[in-house]
Order: sequence, then C-alpha cells, then structure tokens
Amino acid sequence: MRYRPIDRDPDDPRLGRFIPDDWGHVEKYPLSALAAEERPTQVPVVIGVNWYVEFDKPEAGNGSDEHFVARGGASSLTQVRGGHCVCLEPGGQPDPDEWWDFYDQGHEGACVGFGWSRCVSLLNKERYVARWLWDRGKESDEWPETNPCDDNGTSVRAAGDVLSGPGHVDWQDSYADDDCNERKTYTPDAGNGIMRFRWAQSVEEVHAVLANEKGDQLGAVCFLNSWGRSYPHRTWMPDDVLDRLMKEQGEVAIPTDR
Repeated sequence: MRYRPIDRDPDDPRLGRFIPDDWGHVEKYPLSALAAEERPTQVPVVIGVNWYVEFDKPEAGNGSDEHFVARGGASSLTQVRGGHCVCLEPGGQPDPDEWWDFYDQGHEGACVGFGWSRCVSLLNKERYVARWLWDRGKESDEWPETNPCDDNGTSVRAAGDVLSGPGHVDWQDSYADDDCNERKTYTPDAGNGIMRFRWAQSVEEVHAVLANEKGDQLGAVCFLNSWGRSYPHRTWMPDDVLDRLMKEQGEVAIPTDR
C-alpha cells in the first residue's frame, strides 16, 4: 500500500519519502542489539520523517552560520506537508560546500536517493549518482506504483538495502544529462556501499552515533538538506522535534559494520 503522511500528494514533489508498510526491519536490526563498543561513532545518520511547514523556512540563529527549524520545539509543529529524507551531519562538519550544490535533488521526489548518497559520500569522501540509487530503491521497494522514470519517492529502508547489496555508483561528469534508462546501465560497486545498517530508536542513540559536539551543546541535530542553495547548508533541528518525528513512524538509519 502506498502511504503518505497526508491524504493527497504533496504540493512540493521533493517531499517524496514513503513510510514502510511494516516495521519488522526496525525490530530485527535495532542499534541497541550491538554492544556499546561495536556501535559506530562520528558517522552520518539518514532519517526519513514527516516534513512540517515549520521546516520550510529555517530561521537564523545567534551565530552567522546557524539556522534552525521549529525553534519553538515539538509543540510548535502544525501541518505536515509530506515526507522527506535528509542526512544528519556527524561531528567535525565534514560536508564540503561543493556538495551543497552537487546534492541538489531538483524538483523530483528523489530525496531518499540523495539523503543516502550524501551519507555514503561523508563516509567515503567520494560523490555518487543519487538518482541511480533512487531508481533502484523504487525497483525493490514494496510498492508496485513506484518505478524508475516516475517521480515517486521510496523508503529509507529500500535504498539502504541497495547500498548494503550491490552498492553504489561513482559519479562521472559524463552522467550529468543521463535519464533513468541510461542510469539502468550503470555498474555499481559493493565497495561504494555500506556493510550493514541498523535503526536508532531514541534521540540519545542518534547523538551518540553523530558525536557532534556542537549538537550536544545545542540540544539539536544538524541536517543537510538536498535543496541546493535555496536552503541553508546546515540546519539545526531541536531534539524534541526529532523525537516527535521518530515517534511518527520516522526511519532513522545508521550505517554500521555489523
């Protein structure tokens, strides 16, 4: 069954994340199943969550480079506009300015492909073909109406399964104008993907994995949106907002080695 957190398609086609039909993957592969010493640290996190109107226009903070959404906290959230996927940045601010431009999903529902590709770029220091991952996620997810060449989104789990299987495709400048049919011919490399991924079930687990000192001080997480220069490079989300989103059937994926 296709699901969106609103009773219609979103007005903004970029808000294309789908909510899985079941949650067996979260129950079977929680981060908490790993011993503390086996859990990754200072690694990116991929979230698929409801997107509220309060997230559309981040507000400037006290610092010159600080922007926040929903500074009033979870109780300030009003209307859901759709579902979205973004990557949370770990400590050290490793995302370069050029990726702010490169990982711009345009007007398609490709957020899951872009969120996960940004994550793998942060891990491997290379750029990847985000729309290829979006295509393959739609091929393998549980919804028959999501297919390559359409503008539908997919789930965080579906794209994560691709990355932990065949892997990902290195970016080449010659790919810039390719369409979905041309992307189907690309050859992925398992070495460009991830070994495994698990699911966080609390904000505390997310903070521990990110190991972002500034985020710990602010009581917030830093997300990297895929909307190019129309949105700040880094945007802070209060912890209680993330907590609410997680409880609203949010997927919070963590790449791991186990």
